[in-house]
Amino acid sequence: MLIKNARVVTWDEPNEILEDHAVWIDSGFIAEIGPSTELTSRHSDDEILDAHGQLLMPGNICAHTHFYGAFARGMAIPGHPPKDFPEILRKLWWPLDKSLTEEDVRYSALVCLVDAIKHGTTALIDHHASPNFIDGSLDVISEALTESGMRGVLCYEVTDRDGEEKAQAGIEENVRFIERCRDERVAGGRVAATFGLHASLTLSERTLELCRSAATEGTGFHIHVAEHEVDEVDSLEKSGKRVVNRLNDHGILGEKTIVAHAIHVDEREVELLAESGTWVTHQPRSNMNNGVGVADVESLMRAGVKVCLGNDGFSNAMWEEWKAAYLLHKVWNRDPRRMPGDVLTRMAVRHNAELAQQFFPEGALGKIVSGAHADLILVDYHPTTPLSGGNLPWHILFGFNESMVTSTIVAGKILMRERELLTLDEEQITARSRELASTVWERYQTYVPKD
Repeated sequence: MLIKNARVVTWDEPNEILEDHAVWIDSGFIAEIGPSTELTSRHSDDEILDAHGQLLMPGNICAHTHFYGAFARGMAIPGHPPKDFPEILRKLWWPLDKSLTEEDVRYSALVCLVDAIKHGTTALIDHHASPNFIDGSLDVISEALTESGMRGVLCYEVTDRDGEEKAQAGIEENVRFIERCRDERVAGGRVAATFGLHASLTLSERTLELCRSAATEGTGFHIHVAEHEVDEVDSLEKSGKRVVNRLNDHGILGEKTIVAHAIHVDEREVELLAESGTWVTHQPRSNMNNGVGVADVESLMRAGVKVCLGNDGFSNAMWEEWKAAYLLHKVWNRDPRRMPGDVLTRMAVRHNAELAQQFFPEGALGKIVSGAHADLILVDYHPTTPLSGGNLPWHILFGFNESMVTSTIVAGKILMRERELLTLDEEQITARSRELASTVWERYQTYVPKD
């Protein structure tokens, strides 16, 4: 396929915007970039997508999300509102994940994938939980990814909160799916796996040991860390160590491990994250919503920690997450110099792409260069001020919105053309998810603790 008449945003270093350029895609990868007239003359027999002067950009990547939370939107929590994050877990998320059946898991994923395609997010790293449907749950989500055409990394969160038997089932689901992804190209190679852990606060020493021993050499982990102070307090009570130290001693950290949040870590924990090459993800909208504080992202990055941007289950409109991060750090620190656009771009574009490439190493992600995965979006943005490769981050922050995404492409396949979804039936998915959500909410009432 040839995409012509585009303003190509390379997101390479340095970033460039190539006027009136074309991109030729072959076998799911970017094969050639050049002036539209030149490439059109050479590839006139291929399928042609005319960008009509729109921006052609790499698709957005989400470094940490939860598909399973899709049915929480609008759901009432009975009794008094949760007063802190531990109560939010007990009154909202843990009763909700218990309420999910196989079909609920499928449609939760489909709802999020529709949202991602429409909003220009082409790859997502998911962290799943459904304690009453563990075995095969990752296959169900991978089937949704296969149907949608999207790219994703999956895991199941192991936890002790539902008992030893279900903790073991979670371990086995991770191991099984990791082996499946190693033995076959799931969804044509668009689905990868890692090993999910909930958080230190719901994991015993024995369970951590079992997870580490079950994971084969080279396997990374995906775990929440120090999202709230209770995680550190619990770790000190269990092991006499802070969370990152505890995980490091269990061999959990490393270049393929993802730590979500890292808000309440101390200086030595930051050093361990940097020394081990562990990835950290920042979720500003979620942190604000849960009232848990703000990770010192800029200090983490100065210390050498690779910080990425996720959404923690909020909408897959990643530019909204950009804007939240840009503003939150300014007000939190009462300093308008904090979280400048170039630092934000390093986190949301470069680090997210480098993390995703750990799982999809066949080509670059997050940039338009020869040999990169053809995960692309067209953006109908017509600036009223000069636009350049250097000032693009500030145009995104103050001018972009997700309704400007007109087409979404993953691995060279068009998933949305001119705002029309081609792989998923949004109307059917919306209608069925609304039916399913009502029964999920009924089951939730049986699990939620009463005040």
